Amino acid sequence: MELIRSIHNLRPEHRGCVATIGKFDGVHLGHKQILKQVKAKAKALGLPSLVILFEPHPSEFFVADKAPARLNPLTTKLAYLAVEKIDRVLCLSFNAKLSQMSAAEFVSQLLVDKLAIAHFVVGDDFRFGRGRDGSFKFLQERGLALGFSVENTITHKILGERVSSSKIRSLLSDNDFAKAALFSGRPFSITGRVMQGQQLARTFGAATANVKITKHTPPLKGVYAVCVTTAAGQHYQGVANIGKRPTVGGVKPILEVHIFNFSQNIYGQKLCVEFKQFLRAEQKFADLDQLKHAILNDINVAKEYFVTQNQ
Repeated sequence: MELIRSIHNLRPEHRGCVATIGKFDGVHLGHKQILKQVKAKAKALGLPSLVILFEPHPSEFFVADKAPARLNPLTTKLAYLAVEKIDRVLCLSFNAKLSQMSAAEFVSQLLVDKLAIAHFVVGDDFRFGRGRDGSFKFLQERGLALGFSVENTITHKILGERVSSSKIRSLLSDNDFAKAALFSGRPFSITGRVMQGQQLARTFGAATANVKITKHTPPLKGVYAVCVTTAAGQHYQGVANIGKRPTVGGVKPILEVHIFNFSQNIYGQKLCVEFKQFLRAEQKFADLDQLKHAILNDINVAKEYFVTQNQ
């Protein structure tokens, strides 16, 4: 899969494609249905398939911290798209200049002049351009005039419900990991690199791996029983806290994982943390002694959870 970063890196050889556009947050089963449509039409026309993304998401640009939590960072999203065998991804920097581009300019300058799209797959509720003045109907009209066709996305439903990123966020917020996995097509996980931490839990006999997460708001907060996969492909069970660590004055969200029966030095390595069961909400304790007892109790509760799952 070829990654093209920004309009400025588009070349003449990138002209001619079947494209779609969106956040593709989570690359869930609904997204996979759209990608299937794109790939089928691309194959029929003998053209490359293209996904157009925005980074940051437009909502993050306009409302910053009030934007919905991300299911995946860009790196994970790109990895999922590569698995789906998309030929190209165009990642557009959503900035002040792009936010002021009209719908007509977006179509003529990007879709036609730069990409020469033959076919565009997009939802009939898609809005774009300055003031959100572009619509599905507008795309169809411009397509007829400029030589490309427009196809509506097919809604994917499970248990009678539409699969969407917002639905999956809601399921995660409700700690319904089984249903979230059903809608996503995979269990929810966070992958990040292990970094140096304060090492407070080490003094309690419960050393943690501090996993760096992106600057974007994570969709979970609290203490969870987790399964962990190391960079070497080893699988372990553990307990994780994701949050700001209010007891020790934390400011930014961090993912701390205590891995059971594990003593390897994995600083700088990547961990994949899969969330299995919600244990409790994050809370601020009066002192470190109370925090210590809570952590040790979380470990015992998580171990009991895995014992019951294996029975």
